Amino acid sequence: MGSTFMGLETSKRGLSAQQSGLYTTGHNISNANTIGYSRQTVNLKPTNGFPGSGMNAPQIPGYLGTGATPGSIQRVRDQFIDNQFRQETTKLGYWGSRTEAIGQLEGILNEPSTYGIDTAFNDFFKALQDLSASPENSAARQVAIEKAKTLAESFNYTNKQLTEVQENLKNQINVETKNVNSILKQIAQLNDQIANSEPNGYLPNDLYDERDILVDQLSQYLPITIKKEGNGGNSKEAAEGTYNIFLKLADGSEVQLVNKREVATLTPQTTVDAGGNLVDSNFDDSKTFTAFSQFNIVMGSGGGAGATVNMGQLNKGSGILQGIVESYGYITKDAGGNFSQPTGVIQDKLAELDQLADEFAKEFNKIHETGYTLEKKDADGKLIDASVAGGKFFVGNGAGGIKVSDDILKDFNKFAVSSVANEVGNGKIAIELSNLKTKALVGLNNASAQTFFQSMIGDVGVLGEQAERMFKNSSSLQLSISNNRASVSSVSLDEEMTNMIMYQQAYNASARMLTVMDETLEKIINGMGRVGL
Repeated sequence: MGSTFMGLETSKRGLSAQQSGLYTTGHNISNANTIGYSRQTVNLKPTNGFPGSGMNAPQIPGYLGTGATPGSIQRVRDQFIDNQFRQETTKLGYWGSRTEAIGQLEGILNEPSTYGIDTAFNDFFKALQDLSASPENSAARQVAIEKAKTLAESFNYTNKQLTEVQENLKNQINVETKNVNSILKQIAQLNDQIANSEPNGYLPNDLYDERDILVDQLSQYLPITIKKEGNGGNSKEAAEGTYNIFLKLADGSEVQLVNKREVATLTPQTTVDAGGNLVDSNFDDSKTFTAFSQFNIVMGSGGGAGATVNMGQLNKGSGILQGIVESYGYITKDAGGNFSQPTGVIQDKLAELDQLADEFAKEFNKIHETGYTLEKKDADGKLIDASVAGGKFFVGNGAGGIKVSDDILKDFNKFAVSSVANEVGNGKIAIELSNLKTKALVGLNNASAQTFFQSMIGDVGVLGEQAERMFKNSSSLQLSISNNRASVSSVSLDEEMTNMIMYQQAYNASARMLTVMDETLEKIINGMGRVGL
């Protein structure tokens, strides 16, 4: 037979259990608009029945229930959807950073435009054709030389703009790497707090949420995998433990980034020195272009040798860092330890622009040197400068250094457009120079200078279209997964209102039961033994 007061305890437990449900519902409602918050639910379970097991246990028809107690207050998450979300976030981060970089490239190489390289080519070739008709005309010479100067300055300006974008990307690599290191440290700190809480039997749900927000942020930058490790003690079955986080490589191997409370530090490294040897120094040491080589990853504060990760070790679409590095310029290392030539979206276009400037200047100078300058006489007809073979018209190296020779800028008569010395009206060299507009150049893959530049623009357009399409696809997929995730984990006010009414009614019923038990006991205590009174 149970205790006379057993019903009071049973009803009191019911009050406490339903009160926990009400408190949790209130917490959910309060955080309905909190980013990253996962709704929480109370897992009620019955308390042990009466009587217990043993030889001296009273013989009754069956166990009497003794009420309910909150087994745990657990957040609602779906690990499979979380993994899907993070994988797609990694791809979105890659295509987002790549789209942004190519967008800047398209803004610089904005063709057709009024002042771009393609227009400068057209204007220069037209001026050469005009000059061929009247090579003795000083104004025609001046116009052609000014158009040549404009073309060179267009190369210079475009090179400068691309170089500035590249330098900005270099700075961004350093900034984003620091962000990654900061996120890793914060995750390790939360691991520490969780490890101190779980062995005492608690489920620090809000700390779990905070940690998962950081993991979501980290997944933008790198492809990661998570392995959970329990904290022992009196940890509940629903305890999530500490996160050990790994960087996933293309070959399936992993590099650890977080080991419980211990955290790795990523350092971007430079490439090769003048002798072609890898330089083990920080990536931001130099303000000039140094192709990215690898991330050095060292676990803990002790320093020393660590793992190295090159872009060639990652799958395509491996987060923001890979997207920025591939836009900036990087090198890979083969199995024999040999480094490749620098490659990358911006670096490739800078190299192609240098190739175009050098090959065009080389071919132009080659033709110009076969021509003859215009003889120069004073007012009395006395010869000042004789007609001689032309020198170099363009000087300097690459798109950043090309310019018109100072000699020609100072004296227009030194523009050698005649095929024969002392023939004032001879403009055959000017015609040959203007034919460079369509002449195939071996150094430009058998394309003309202008066609080569137009193919550069077309390639940028294709890259931009691909990046934008993939970015939109990834955005759409991530949004779909995010909606699925929200349907599982986010707070629904309608659902919480239903829960609130459910817990409220159960609380009221338990309170009513407590009142009934109180009235019963009052009859036993004050009403029994009064027969006949």
